[in-house]
Amino acid sequence: MMERDAIVEQATSHPLDVVERIVDGNDWTFERRNDREMAVQVPGRWCDYNLHFAWNDTVGAMHFTCAFDMRVPAGKRAQVNELLSLANEKLWLGHFNVWEEGGLPMFRHALPLRGTRGPTPEQMEDLMDIAITECDRFYPAFQYVIWGGGTAADAVAAAMIETLGEA
Repeated sequence: MMERDAIVEQATSHPLDVVERIVDGNDWTFERRNDREMAVQVPGRWCDYNLHFAWNDTVGAMHFTCAFDMRVPAGKRAQVNELLSLANEKLWLGHFNVWEEGGLPMFRHALPLRGTRGPTPEQMEDLMDIAITECDRFYPAFQYVIWGGGTAADAVAAAMIETLGEA
């Protein structure tokens, strides 16, 4: 009976309710601004990430961003745009861009849910895991291009190296 109740609850939950249960279960700091938006702070390997979830009833989709704690100086936008292009070629899901107004690099993805009963907890966990993993992978690449003066090609090549074990 409990399993059936969980299935019915999932089928009737608001999409942000699913996210809120996951966030609450991880003890992450969050703010549910209204029925359409939620902001979450998540610790990453290099910095804390700011996750933002926005539900759009009209199109039946969840828009999601995972922003770095970093700003792109105006003088580095061309180099960072090249980095974005090269990094996005390596992604299976979502993409990186820079929020023009604030200069924040971020991972973005939209999850269309029209005609479904909403996202499953597994879908939302996967979305957050993928975003955090990719942000952790490419954070040093952004640092290298912005502050280290390196090339986008070198930064992406270094980001794609798979390390094994620990030193």
